Amino acid sequence: MPPNFHVLVTGAAGFIGSHVAEQCLKLGFIVTATDDLSGGFLANVPSGCEFIRGDLRDAAFVSSLWEGRRFDIIYHLGAYAAEGLSHFVRRFNYETNLVASINLINEAVNHGASCFVFTSSIAVYGAGQTPMSEDMTPQPEDPYGVSKYAVELDLTAAHEMFGLDFVIFRPHNVYGERQNIADKYRNVIGIFMNQVMQGQPMSVFGDGSQTRAFSHVDDVAPIIARSPLVAEARNQIFNVGADTAYSVKELAEEIACAFGVSCQLQHLEARQEVLHAFSDHAKVQRVFSPPPAVKLGDGLRRMVRWVRAQGPATPVRFGNIEISKNLPASWRS
Repeated sequence: MPPNFHVLVTGAAGFIGSHVAEQCLKLGFIVTATDDLSGGFLANVPSGCEFIRGDLRDAAFVSSLWEGRRFDIIYHLGAYAAEGLSHFVRRFNYETNLVASINLINEAVNHGASCFVFTSSIAVYGAGQTPMSEDMTPQPEDPYGVSKYAVELDLTAAHEMFGLDFVIFRPHNVYGERQNIADKYRNVIGIFMNQVMQGQPMSVFGDGSQTRAFSHVDDVAPIIARSPLVAEARNQIFNVGADTAYSVKELAEEIACAFGVSCQLQHLEARQEVLHAFSDHAKVQRVFSPPPAVKLGDGLRRMVRWVRAQGPATPVRFGNIEISKNLPASWRS
C-alpha cells in the first residue's frame, strides 16, 4: 500500500485507539482521528493526525467525516468497554457499541473503503470456554459481549453482500500508558494503580481468584495497525493478547511490587462476572509472527512510571445508570 494511504481511526483519543493511530503514522499512513472525548483525552491523540471531535452515534456526524475525504481503511476502536457495567446501561451500551458501529459500516460500504478493522472482545465467548479459540461458537453473557458479537456478524454480512473486507480482533484486558485510570468501572490495573497512588487498598470483588491474561498495549496495537497489509488476515477473526493468566489477587501483588509498597486489599461482595477468561493465540502467532510479548512485571513497571508522572485521578461516576437492581454497592456512589 502506498505511504499516502488515508485511514480513519475512531476512539483515537482513548487508550488502544491512540496507540493504533500512532502505529498507523509509523506505517506512513495519513491518519484522520476521531473521538467524542467522553473517556479519552485530546493529549492522547498523536501529533500528525487530523483530529475531528464528534459522536459516532450521530449518523450525520459519521457521514460528514467523508466530506472532502476518502478512507481506504477504517480502524474502529471507539467504544465504551465496561463489560460489567453494561448490564446496567443497556441502551447506552447498544447505542455506543452497536449503533455507532453500524453507522460506520454503512459509510464504509457507501464510499468504497477497502477494509474495516474492528476491535471486538473476548467477552463474545461467554463463560466456560477456556482457553478461548476462534473456532468456538460465541455465547456472550452480557450486553457488551452481545453488542460486539452483533457487529462481528454484521461485518460478515456486509462482506458477503457488498464485498467489504474486514479484520476482527478480540483483545482482552489490555493495559499500559494512556489508560484512563479515572474510570472506576473498567480496567482493573488502572483502578488498582489509582488506588495505590491515593494510599487506598486495592478493591477486589470476591476472593480475587478470578483469572485473566493481562496484555500490554504494545503487544496489541502494532498488530491491529498492520493487519490490513497482511493478505492472510483479511476476513478473519483473531484473539490477540497475553498467554499467561493471573488471578486478580496475584495481579494486585504484582502491582504492589511495581510500586514498591505492601499489598493492601479490600474485599468487596462478589459480582456476577466470568470467573476465568483467557484465550488461545495460535492463529495470530501464525499469521503475524509477533515479537515476544511484554512480561507482566515489565509492563506494570512501565505503566507505574507513566501514572506517577500523571498523578492520581478522581474516579468518575457514570451519570446515567438505567437499571439499579443488583448494581454493586461500590458502583452506587
